[in-house]
Amino acid sequence: MDPARPISPHSALAASPDLAPAQAGELTRPAASTGVGYFRWVICALLLFGVTKNYMDRQVLGVLKTTLQHDFGWNEIQYGNLVFYFQAAYAAGMLLVGRLIDRLGTRLGYALAMAFWSIASMAHAAAGSFFSFAAARFALGFGEAGVFPASIKCVAEWFPKKERALATGVFNAGTNAGAIITPFVVPWIALHWGWRSAFLLTGALGFVWLIFWFLIYRKPDEHPRVSQSELAYIRCDPSEPITKVTWSALLQHRQAWTFVVGKFLTDPIWWFYLFWVPDFLQRQHGLALMKIGLPIMVIYVISDVGSVAGGWLSSWLIHRGRTVNAGRKITMLICALCVTPIIFAYRIESMWGAVLVIGLAAAAHQGFSANLYTLTSDMFPARAVGSVVGIGGMAGAIGGMLIAQVVGHTLQWTGSYMIPFVMAGSAYLIALFLIHTLAPRLEPAKIT
Repeated sequence: MDPARPISPHSALAASPDLAPAQAGELTRPAASTGVGYFRWVICALLLFGVTKNYMDRQVLGVLKTTLQHDFGWNEIQYGNLVFYFQAAYAAGMLLVGRLIDRLGTRLGYALAMAFWSIASMAHAAAGSFFSFAAARFALGFGEAGVFPASIKCVAEWFPKKERALATGVFNAGTNAGAIITPFVVPWIALHWGWRSAFLLTGALGFVWLIFWFLIYRKPDEHPRVSQSELAYIRCDPSEPITKVTWSALLQHRQAWTFVVGKFLTDPIWWFYLFWVPDFLQRQHGLALMKIGLPIMVIYVISDVGSVAGGWLSSWLIHRGRTVNAGRKITMLICALCVTPIIFAYRIESMWGAVLVIGLAAAAHQGFSANLYTLTSDMFPARAVGSVVGIGGMAGAIGGMLIAQVVGHTLQWTGSYMIPFVMAGSAYLIALFLIHTLAPRLEPAKIT
């Protein structure tokens, strides 16, 4: 968002126009829309492809875990340390890059992040030791931290409040799309051209995306493809003044801690799926590298459905008369309950039974995450969203650092996935309880 402008009419982050519910401070549903344009969904598609590329880059390590451990002689703790270094950089990047995107704006900020992490991904191909591989992993984590602050800020600029959860669910489906594509493409590249080519080619895709980003992306009020009716629809939420918001000001509000707690508890579970589920299937069910693609695809296809369905369900509840508070939290409760069967995944003897249980849990995570991200724009003005998402993302990455150590040491000492799956099954109910305790009505933060 351009800080030089006195008003941000395209912001969709102020309070809903119907801010007079039965209980003071609680958000209600906006009016439905008819007859507006659709170009905002083209922008959403760009975000979808950007997130897909992001997750392809980060999942190459998980797919090639067995191959790299063989070539480099890593044990489980060393592999966990590689994940830890990525998460440490991701945590630092979330804090710094989120703030940078708020200052530079979505177009330039996202482009710089994409270029940086694509180069870092390609740098893995030159690694010849644990140290050089860890350095490339650290750089990748720092650059990749920009994807969600930029994407959430973009949704805030291009979508009114009533569509944000759905738009977030759509672009967030890219996490699953990337995780589906990678187990098919990477083993084939590694088999024919070596594992170094896998990092090189997936990383280079970022520069293809950048061409489309610079050709297509503009702010909605500067874009020639946006009709007046669509622009009016995007601007339908009340406008807000632009002022600088400091981190210290944000952290004074319990609304910020609501997002931070949710990310700290649930993000590590997704990292666990991403970096260890391929190994779980290979170790527990004897799958070879070239056969890992189909089960992983099934898990993330199911997960994709959860991402879009979670965003759709809360939007549907709001359109049906529920408050924003009720719509978000009812959806998150359903998702949290759907995760719990994964506690028993390590005991399931059928490979496809385990795949379906993990897929359900991954889908529930994505639905929960889509609504968790949207809480930032429910409770904070547009000028603060990138920073809030960055702070929360940093908390999630710190949680990812911790789970990397827990899983690595647990596998090295016990060889069992029991403890990680128990943690995965219980995290979401705990997170939702704390979210509701901190923000029982999702009142907008009063930023001054």
